[in-house]
Amino acid sequence: MPLKTSRSGKKRRYLAHLASLALALASNACLAETDTDLSPKRFQLGGFGTLGAARTSTNEARFSRDQTQPTGIGKNLDGKLDSLIGIQANFRATNSLEFVTQAISRYGPHGDFRPEISWAFGKYSFGPDNLVLRAGRMGLELYMQADSRHVGYSYLTVRPPVDFFGGLAFHYIDGIDLVGTLPLADGVLKIKGFGGQADELAPIEQGSAILSLRGNPIYGIYADYQQEHWQWRATYAQMSFKHDLPAPVATLQNLLNQTTVPSAIALAKSLSLTDTTSRFYSLGAVYDRGPLLVQAMLSQIDHENQIYQNTQAGYLITGYRIGQFTPFAAYSWSKSKTKQLSSGLPDDNGGPLSQLNASLLGAQTRVHTDQHTYTLGSRWDFRQNMALKAQVDFIRGKPESVFLYSSTTPNFNGKVNVFSLTLDFVF
Repeated sequence: MPLKTSRSGKKRRYLAHLASLALALASNACLAETDTDLSPKRFQLGGFGTLGAARTSTNEARFSRDQTQPTGIGKNLDGKLDSLIGIQANFRATNSLEFVTQAISRYGPHGDFRPEISWAFGKYSFGPDNLVLRAGRMGLELYMQADSRHVGYSYLTVRPPVDFFGGLAFHYIDGIDLVGTLPLADGVLKIKGFGGQADELAPIEQGSAILSLRGNPIYGIYADYQQEHWQWRATYAQMSFKHDLPAPVATLQNLLNQTTVPSAIALAKSLSLTDTTSRFYSLGAVYDRGPLLVQAMLSQIDHENQIYQNTQAGYLITGYRIGQFTPFAAYSWSKSKTKQLSSGLPDDNGGPLSQLNASLLGAQTRVHTDQHTYTLGSRWDFRQNMALKAQVDFIRGKPESVFLYSSTTPNFNGKVNVFSLTLDFVF
């Protein structure tokens, strides 16, 4: 399904720019080579992409893939939700040193498909790859498989479960990580520690304002254990905020401060993101044996600031391959706990104080989630490195569960069906 005419030209220019960028990366890597051997083992250029079309059953809520998309989709068929293209260049300078750069073009915070550098790191292996250091821009592994969520071909469903991944507004980190592996019992244990800064933007309030995540420190660690057909992972990470929320929350804070009422001023301060920390906990398991694939994950997000609500989420995906086809079913959910906030301002029967209290309630509602999703679909691997997927999501939530939608109307009843078709490929 083509995009709107006003944006199709932009998209073609962005994709052309992305292709030029990939060629430049290839040329630079070749120039950096110190001998004349440019075999595929030394330099590799590849890519991945998704061509998607999706629509929902209602225009009362605009469905988005995650919090980085400023406007979601409605009842009209739309290609922006899942469509993207990525190009990756790998250059192995020595047996121990490798450089990787990846660029993608996807529908993002600015409401267009402008390309971005998602990976750009150097990787050094100490000894026989049992200790690896990376530095630069890398995929952020807050959850298992989070760093590969743009590569649609790598996972079973049309998109990672939105109930679980949709609240994340960051995809990569500028910093370092260190991973060590060692045999344990009849499996392999891998432990990774990472740290650095975010460098992304998150649209707020239907894309009319943008929250900057740039410069926010991120640290984390995970333990991953693989044994025969099983993989297990436990992760802890945290992000500290350096920037405050824009309007309408910033406007609410200013109005609360102007009342000169101590309780209102204290509330305004508690709504600030600056110098607060959010903590992410997750557990994941994958069982992959022959035609059967089962994935399950749980997460908990705790926020020191008072504007965002602490959230629990989880999902279960099961697929069974029959020839070229893999039908699958999934269940996912997310639920946040409303924080008890009060301005201490009296009700003045529709006057400015009542309006302030109503704005506070609206700000709390905008970050609330309480929903679950049933998913049915199938993947068809009709040729090498290409897969066609069809999927239906039945989202059932409370009418006040609006956090994972870019916008809703007062008539929203919490129920949305999403119909999706994608073509995933790697090259």
